[in-house]
Amino acid sequence: MRPTQNILVFQGGGALGAYQAGTYEALHKHGIKPDWLAGISIGAINSAIIAGSPHDRRVENLREFWHTVSAGLDFDFLPEDDFNRRMFKDWAVLAGSITGVPGFFSPRLFTPLQILLNPDLTISHYDTDPLIKTLDRLVDFERVNRGDVRLSLGAVNVKTGNFAYFDNRDTVLTARHVAASGALPPGFPPVEIEGEYYWDGGLVSNTPLHYVLAADGCNSDLCIFQVDLFSARGTIPRDLLEVDARSKEIRYSSRTRMNTDEFARRQILRRAARRLLEKLAPDLRRMMRMRRCCAPSASNTMSPSSISSIAQPPMIPMPWMPNSPVRSGGSLSREVAHTKETVR
Repeated sequence: MRPTQNILVFQGGGALGAYQAGTYEALHKHGIKPDWLAGISIGAINSAIIAGSPHDRRVENLREFWHTVSAGLDFDFLPEDDFNRRMFKDWAVLAGSITGVPGFFSPRLFTPLQILLNPDLTISHYDTDPLIKTLDRLVDFERVNRGDVRLSLGAVNVKTGNFAYFDNRDTVLTARHVAASGALPPGFPPVEIEGEYYWDGGLVSNTPLHYVLAADGCNSDLCIFQVDLFSARGTIPRDLLEVDARSKEIRYSSRTRMNTDEFARRQILRRAARRLLEKLAPDLRRMMRMRRCCAPSASNTMSPSSISSIAQPPMIPMPWMPNSPVRSGGSLSREVAHTKETVR
């Protein structure tokens, strides 16, 4: 029996990334250890914290990160009805957009003269140096680069528009690589790495599932846990913020379904080609073109059943995960509405 690789696929989703942390906690309690973590945007941050922490401190470090980036707003005195929930959400968004998020980003405040002398200062609304400091504190990058757990982070090259993955198999990863994966414009500035500038990988693809399934040289069966942060089903929006939020849910959830369905179709064709190859004469079977066509199916069991069984854990109601004030928020709240009330 071939070994099975446990792979966690973490997509982007702003404040909803706390659900990924809760999902990991549930897997951790059941003794499931990841062999490979692939993340984009907030998923890259969660992945780096897990990969860069000792096994017995992973959940603790995730908790510390999410409490660090949570605003200290206390609305315990308000009844939990729809009106107060929306007011709470809007207040959290306003506070975060004006003052920034502790340990994550701070607003850029410059005089007109400074902007005149250096126009590059206006390239983003916020500065992400606090995030880099937080990552350097919580993530042991020596451990990450030792490669005990594979870590892959998706970003997009600003100049070429091409998708790029920073992988600890061939790259020495730092906090800047993680920050690059989450540098969503125009809020956050691009991150320079070796002379190239990178933005949030979610601009091209919000999920790293494609990278994981397209990887070469995998001789193991794959057990992939994909935490889907955006629901395909939803309610009719009631204002412009909810219109933007709902459109994001449809856009991002459809991308995830499209990628999963496409690889299922490909795997069906590959396995059919492999069965055909086994019936051919030996000289035809050795043709490089035929072998290349069937190689992915022959090397591991990404069969239609294993593709369709990619686990999409529910948003497990951990006591410290976001609840309805963030879940029901608009698009801006998904980026900045981290509140201690919602991660207790």
